[in-house]
Amino acid sequence: MLIYETFSNFARHNVWKYMILKYDVIIIGGGHAGCEAACASANMGAKTCLVTMDMNKIAQMSCNPAVGGIAKGQIVREVDALGGQMGLITDATAIQFRMLNRSKGPAMWSPRAQCDREKFISQWRRVLDNTHNLDIWQDQADELIVQETATAGNNKENGSKTYIPRHIKRVTGVRTIWGVELHAKAVVITAGTFLNGMMHIGDKMVAGGRIAEPAVKHFTESITRHGITSARMKTGTPVRIDRRSVHFEDTEMQPGETDFHKFSYMGEARPLPQLPCWTLSTNAESHEVLRRSMESSPLYNGQINSIGPRYCPSIETKLTTFPDRHSHPLFLEPEGMDTNEMYLNGFSSSMPINAQIEALKCIPALRDVKVYRPGYAIEYDFFDPTLLKHSLESKKIEGLFFAGQVNGTTGYEEAAGQGLVAGANAALLAGDDNTETSYGTRFVMHRDESYIGVLIDDLVTKGVDEPYRMFTSRAEYRILLRQDDADARLTKRAYELGIAGRNRFDWWEEKNSHIEHIIEICRKTSMSPKETEGMLEAFGTTPLRTGCKAIELLGRPQIDIYKLAEMIPELKEALDAPENRKEEIAEAAEVRMKYAGYIERERDIAEKMHRLESMKIKGKFDYMSINHISIEARQKLSRINPETLAQASRIPGVSPSDINVLLVLMGR
Repeated sequence: MLIYETFSNFARHNVWKYMILKYDVIIIGGGHAGCEAACASANMGAKTCLVTMDMNKIAQMSCNPAVGGIAKGQIVREVDALGGQMGLITDATAIQFRMLNRSKGPAMWSPRAQCDREKFISQWRRVLDNTHNLDIWQDQADELIVQETATAGNNKENGSKTYIPRHIKRVTGVRTIWGVELHAKAVVITAGTFLNGMMHIGDKMVAGGRIAEPAVKHFTESITRHGITSARMKTGTPVRIDRRSVHFEDTEMQPGETDFHKFSYMGEARPLPQLPCWTLSTNAESHEVLRRSMESSPLYNGQINSIGPRYCPSIETKLTTFPDRHSHPLFLEPEGMDTNEMYLNGFSSSMPINAQIEALKCIPALRDVKVYRPGYAIEYDFFDPTLLKHSLESKKIEGLFFAGQVNGTTGYEEAAGQGLVAGANAALLAGDDNTETSYGTRFVMHRDESYIGVLIDDLVTKGVDEPYRMFTSRAEYRILLRQDDADARLTKRAYELGIAGRNRFDWWEEKNSHIEHIIEICRKTSMSPKETEGMLEAFGTTPLRTGCKAIELLGRPQIDIYKLAEMIPELKEALDAPENRKEEIAEAAEVRMKYAGYIERERDIAEKMHRLESMKIKGKFDYMSINHISIEARQKLSRINPETLAQASRIPGVSPSDINVLLVLMGR
């Protein structure tokens, strides 16, 4: 039960000074990272409080109302497999779904969905309101409350022991702008773009974390005073357009897909009707308008100094980077089923308002355009992610976790993945019996286990010099990290940790048993030249000369599992059950069999790397005293202080020869 306490100071004021709310875990920020963190923590049994500035904008899609995309879709499926909510809510609110990269192999397939913005928010609010152990407090965090204690330590110097005190900082809560203190064993910071946020349109600058929403002014300073470093980043968003002013006859329609694919492994088919998107492009005339106003762009007149996302550039950046291009593709996407508001993907800008509108009117489809609001850029504070552990707990302050854009990332999906990990670890910390020690079990994922693991390892090992966005190319084990098998990789582990519930684990167990049954049929069934006579030629592949197992036939690119089933009645029967997800099961079984050789090879490589992962080196070396490694390696190893030899090998500037030196020293 929630405990309310008060401090009084009657001697001076004769008024109540503070109200204190006590929890196990506090989440600061109600965006995508905060919502997943809150649900993960609460579902694991921790009494959790989500602090948000506006309860009506929970999980607001600040930019594009879309979820997924290349590599991002894999992250959402991993969040779902771990018991998170983003996949379920996306499916419930999707108004257009597509599976990207179908022309490539299954390891590259990525789901993406356009969502109804308002329904997405209301669906998230419904989930949070019905999550046991979770309270929502509408307020603004103003100050981090940190307790510092000194403990005995020791320092070996000239062969003798000299005992010196070791100062430990531990978070105990936060204080809000309304004077409320929230106390907890763990605090998760997921403040998005709100920390000292500053919005830019032309030469106009307005403090804010999002359009029409205030910035958080002092919270960064209450964190950095404890040795955590911060810097500035920039992101932006395009104009919002009134669909009634668009000439759709001058665009190309892009319909969605209506097959069985969705984000969540749970639940039924996507319920909402599918709406189209439209493609169009800029032209030379619109470029000329923008170039004439370039000196008024905050990005190029010195008004903005921070770095924006490389892979989602503004329209003015595109014109500068590709001066010879006469057009750039744009995508007109609906914001919802019950609104005329549309999102112009590809036209992110902070140019003056009149320049944005004049340039848009040079595009035939937008010649009569009306906008709801212009695009804008926003600068905000983030914190150095190399000062975090792989659990996303701070190395400087025990019990303090960071997730989302405050770690230097961009994207709802990257934020959600971090939020789930941070929330789970905050709950694990809160449940530790001995909070005086360096804690017990933590939820850490490896690079061969998930894209979330790749994301977090990149952040804490390499740091960021621009907003980090996930791509499949960042993962060295892409065949192991497919979108179709996230449940196989993660659900059992999530269930054992208490993140995922029993119903999700049973759902996976049932699916896996059907997959194994299908694979076993293909392994044991022998195919003879006589049995397949005529059928293989009809499928466009060469006939058999000798017998083989059915699983070998499936290795041929012309043969899919349904064609194989036409030759094997038992397989055809197995593919028909269970009815509500037979296509998903068939696809998962086929991919596992078709790519078995590649999967096994990549697994062997990953196992070799695990040997380095098992070599713990944290606290074993004074790197600055090791003269046989480079100065750059000494500096970076000292600053990051990697947990394992494998993590050390991934630090930029640490060479293979440096790793060999550490291996020799470990042998000694």
